[in-house]
Amino acid sequence: MSKSLPRAKVCIDVPFFDIDAMNVVWHGHYVKYLEVARCELLRSFDYDYPQMKESGFLWPIVDLRIKYVGSARFANKIWVEASLQEYENRLRIDYLITDAASGDKLTKATSIQVAVCADSGEMQYVSPAILLEKLGLQ
Repeated sequence: MSKSLPRAKVCIDVPFFDIDAMNVVWHGHYVKYLEVARCELLRSFDYDYPQMKESGFLWPIVDLRIKYVGSARFANKIWVEASLQEYENRLRIDYLITDAASGDKLTKATSIQVAVCADSGEMQYVSPAILLEKLGLQ
């Protein structure tokens, strides 16, 4: 049986300052919500950004895709789920944002991160061994 890949889920109370003139969450704030869930996911296997840097690798986001399905509003509670989908050559994380009360799907997204050697700035075409160790795959 293969090991399942990590997932994390966070609940966010939509603050007033995230609302735009149309009385919904401004589209750019969803990226912030994804980051909160991504950090929770990375912490779940002890490889959040400080541990990445300590291991000698930086992991910039090189691609981010978002599909807005519905709208979150002030004081809504939303669930933001992040799930690791790929790890061999890059980190691909899929996200799902849902309304906590109704369960309605609000947003789907995917981010891609690649390993870059902190000293040389060279992109790594294979994920470093430390990632596999943290995932319990090596």
